[in-house]
Amino acid sequence: MKQSQHLLDNAVICSKLAKRTTDKQKKTHFKRMEDAWRALAREQDWLDGEITPVEVSRLGRPTGVAQSLS
Repeated sequence: MKQSQHLLDNAVICSKLAKRTTDKQKKTHFKRMEDAWRALAREQDWLDGEITPVEVSRLGRPTGVAQSLS
């Protein structure tokens, strides 16, 4: 299994946790964690040569996630 798939699996877990909680602060926290895991998966795909830097920048980054490829 690709490393990026493990990262995407973590994003899915965070998404499920965000949907299950009724606490607004926790929901926001889980959604931000999901965004961060997805950003890491995109970067891992880039590091593995699966996508080009242009594709990474076109995919965009969630708000609040560091822009290390800029």
